[in-house]
Amino acid sequence: MLIEDFIIHVFCDVEQSYQEVVGGIRLRGRGFEPKLSDSEVITMEIVGEFLGIDTDKGIWKYFRTHWKEWFPQLGSRANFVKQSANLWAVKQRILQRLSMSLGGFSDPIHIVDGFPMPVCLFARAPRSQCFEDSATFGYCATKKETYYGFQGVVMINFEGVITGFTVVPANVDEREALWDVVNSIYGLLIGDKGYLRPILKQELLEQQGIDLQTPVRRNMPDTRPKAFVKSLMSARRLVETVIGQLAGQFHIEKVRARDLWHLTNRFVRKLLSHTMGVFLNRSLGREPLQFEGLITA
Repeated sequence: MLIEDFIIHVFCDVEQSYQEVVGGIRLRGRGFEPKLSDSEVITMEIVGEFLGIDTDKGIWKYFRTHWKEWFPQLGSRANFVKQSANLWAVKQRILQRLSMSLGGFSDPIHIVDGFPMPVCLFARAPRSQCFEDSATFGYCATKKETYYGFQGVVMINFEGVITGFTVVPANVDEREALWDVVNSIYGLLIGDKGYLRPILKQELLEQQGIDLQTPVRRNMPDTRPKAFVKSLMSARRLVETVIGQLAGQFHIEKVRARDLWHLTNRFVRKLLSHTMGVFLNRSLGREPLQFEGLITA
């Protein structure tokens, strides 16, 4: 679809979701209502992120330059950034609503994985004052490197719909972070070797009816059928695809914030933009994760 149609579709879906999740509640207890509607702000963020523009300044500048007549009440960059950050919880609820409408939580199969979110280069970490009370040193097994920052965890269903997420300090065990994302699911949960822990598997099964399956290490016996293990390994590639999209197109591994408030907002809106892409693909009869070609010149 043309970029004009994309913006219209996103705005209509955001406006409908906004009305449902807010339900007529006044979000601001005092002061004047902003000239730019909340739905317009969220639309700009989703479209900007989908186009690969991942900074507040970049999104504001893009719409100020190219779409001012569509968003005539767009004011200063400072007001846009503040309004955007204040809406992080609304965006999280819209994300949940879209995921639910896509059947994300009713699917009996989910896949989980984590990824690093460095705050700065390793050499600069001892001098860095960003997130000094929350960021920590951690190790990324995939990249085989120690880094300073956070760890993101994303859970998806078997079609790539994001159904759970969290951000934790880099030194938090990903098996502990798993509890933050499994509240609304059941059935089979597939993870990598990092989630291998017998007591965790037992607790998930007893407390929430979740069957955690992971590959085992080379020195461990595996009594499961080889075909089943092979299918697990194949299924895990789907979450790697989603994280690859989040990292490549949405730059989710880059921490362009100086406090947890703005970091949370950036993280949620990237996931929301990805989910909106899946939602539009589904409505057009396309493959859910086929983002290339969704917007035409």
